[in-house]
Amino acid sequence: MSENKGKGDGAPQEQKKKQSILDVQKFLDKQIRVKFSGGRECSGVLKGFDPLLNIVLDNCIEYLRDPDDPYKLTEDTRGLGLVVCRGTAVVLICPVDGMEAIANPFVQQD
Repeated sequence: MSENKGKGDGAPQEQKKKQSILDVQKFLDKQIRVKFSGGRECSGVLKGFDPLLNIVLDNCIEYLRDPDDPYKLTEDTRGLGLVVCRGTAVVLICPVDGMEAIANPFVQQD
């Protein structure tokens, strides 16, 4: 007698392939900017990725934060070279070309 552990009617369950909601394939070999949980930001050329969104960046540059205000980036940068970024820390990925900074509309103007 075969046991059917929680499968219901005994019909084989169809396994759906997990698919990333982000199409990172279009950014391969292009300059991207990545924001991480914790506030770090870097940019580099996307060389590879996996389904967990671990990414490989070449010619990576980290944008350093202001020591007085950890939420503010300075003009200072640090070259990192070839980097493997853990996917669980990635918050945002965007292309560098076509990106521009805008004023925060929620800040009170004096």
